[in-house]
Order: sequence, then structure tokens, then C-alpha cells
Amino acid sequence: MSKLGLALIGCGGISLQNHLPGLAMCPDVAVVALCDTDPATLSRAKSQTGLDAVYSNYHDVMKRDDVHAVIVATPNIVHAELVLAAIAAGKHVFCEKPMAMNYGDARAMYLAAERANVRHMTAFTYRFVPAMRYMGHLIQKGAVGIPYHFRSCRLQDWGVRNIGWRQVQKLAGTGELGDMLSHRIDYAQFLIGEMDRLVANTKRFHDLRDGKPSDLEDWVTILADYKVGASGVLESSKVATGRGESAASQDYVEVNGSEGSIVFQLEHPHQLQVSKKGDKSLSKISVPQEFLKWPGSPRDAMAGDPLFSFRYDQSFEFIDAIRNQRQCSPSFFEGAMVQGIMDAAVLSVEDRSWIEVGGLGHDLKPV
Repeated sequence: MSKLGLALIGCGGISLQNHLPGLAMCPDVAVVALCDTDPATLSRAKSQTGLDAVYSNYHDVMKRDDVHAVIVATPNIVHAELVLAAIAAGKHVFCEKPMAMNYGDARAMYLAAERANVRHMTAFTYRFVPAMRYMGHLIQKGAVGIPYHFRSCRLQDWGVRNIGWRQVQKLAGTGELGDMLSHRIDYAQFLIGEMDRLVANTKRFHDLRDGKPSDLEDWVTILADYKVGASGVLESSKVATGRGESAASQDYVEVNGSEGSIVFQLEHPHQLQVSKKGDKSLSKISVPQEFLKWPGSPRDAMAGDPLFSFRYDQSFEFIDAIRNQRQCSPSFFEGAMVQGIMDAAVLSVEDRSWIEVGGLGHDLKPV
């Protein structure tokens, strides 16, 4: 196909701020339909895009022959329903994280996409940060030696403001675990490999947000062992007072190993801190030019705000995988693996015990 048509299903901030600019930089790609159940949200998206093809019923979108792929950016509760409908209609699918409400649904989504031979991608956006990509490259090349520790800390200050469906368990499934820690769970698997076991804890500090009930956690932590023998400490909070929000707030990752250490901080997306055995402190290094954007991306790596522009590369990856009939990175496989770990974390909190996850993913094979 010379022209790829996409539909946005869920037209809130993520679609308008991340996906639209990313798709706009891809040649021979057009957003041809918008879908949302909220009239005000749909109206804003229509105004911003100038599109008249707007729908409140996703079934109408799936019937369109000019829709070759869909981006699902809705409350988590309907991810599985929407994705499976798109796959059944032969559409390629990009799904926001967390991928589903549970591992069973995530597994079904992955297997359905594989059987239908459609491209599938999970929105682990921070894999596209230049410094994170370079960190992965250095670890693969042996810069830290045998990994000893993985450590991540995501701190934001959301105060008591209403965060909509994200504070409602029946719509979101989990709070900070799925919203922010899911990215860090994926970080770790990308950097040092699969998790073996975990123990988790969560806390909710605010039962009301702007007067609206909240029944999900504001803070979560996971203590983990990885198959390579490394330990892991992953923490994320919405109530770190004074830390701010979004890209300028604390997003810290460190890997220590037998030969060295590497530190990533999102506020410096083109820089890492490194040390090697015998050093007494960390040194700053710049990310090389070839890692400043995703391979093949038409984005100007030196244009725009580097705290946000890397996000557009995930759209290119999705489109490029469709055109070249290859697997997306990260795919629904990675999304399902993270979902399984999240399910285990929820169970750990309930049982107050360690949970084995080393066998996770053995059933992610199409039959």
C-alpha cells in the first residue's frame, strides 16, 4: 500500500501530544478517522486535526477499508476488546500501556495478533530515549560486566488532583504500578533480562482526589531477583511533594556490575553517567550521534525539545514495521511479559509474599 491510513481510538492527550506529531513526520501516512466515547474529547480532536470522520462506536471504524492500522489510547478496561476487534478486522495495532487488565487478556491479544499476522506494538515509550538506548548498547557490549543491581526511581508530584479513570480500579486495574512502574519493569527486562521472582508493596495516600473517590495506589515498589543473578529495586510515586510532573521530574535508572556502573536520568536524554572498576566517581558522557534517534527515523535529532521529541520515534517504528512486514519493537510479547509481572506484584501485595515469575511467557507461543 502506498498510503497508510490510521485511526486513533481514544483521542485524549496522549494521542494528540505524542501520536499525532509522530505520525505527521512519517511519509505517506494519514490519520483518517477519530474515535472516542466522550463528545468533548472527540470535538477537541476534530478541531485539532480538521478531520470530519469522527466516531463514537469503534465498530464503525473497523469497517473502513482505508483504515489499515489503529492506535488504541483508551482506559485500560477496553484495551483487550478494542485490540481483538482490530485484529479480527485485519488491522495492525499499537496499544498504549499497560497492555491489558490481566495477563490472560494480554496473552490472548498477543496470540491473536501473531495468528493474524498483523503488526503489534506496546507503548513502552521510554525505550526510545537516546540515553536509554545507548545504555542498553553499552550493557550488551559488557560495559558493566556481570550485572549486580538494577535500580529505578520515578518520583512525581500529582498532589490530590483528579486524574480521571486512572484513579478508578474497575477502569484502570492498577494505579502507579500500571501507569508508571510498567515502563520501569520493561526498562529492566530490556537492560538486564528477565525477572525471576519478586515481592511488592503499594500504598494509597489519598482516598479522594479533588473530591472524587480514588481506590488505587499512589506509590509502589518492587524488590526483585533477575535470572542473571542481579537484584532489582523499582519504585514509583505520584505523591513525591515538590518533584513536579512529566519529563522534568525524577526518572532515574542505575545498573551496577562487576566492571562498572551506568546511570540514566530522563532530564538529560542525551547524556549518561558512567564509571568503571577502580574509578572513584561517575563521569558524564554524551550519547553518540547514531543513538540520538531511532534507526531510519526521519526526525531531526537536534530539533524540538529533547525531553519530548524522542516519543515521536515510536510512531515511526510502528509504521516502518508495517511497511517492512517485520516485528515491532517493543511488541505485544514485551507488553504481555510486563503485564504478567504486574499481576504477580498485585498478588504479592495481597499475600505479602515472594512470587516466582521465572516461568512467565512459556505459554506465549502461537499454536
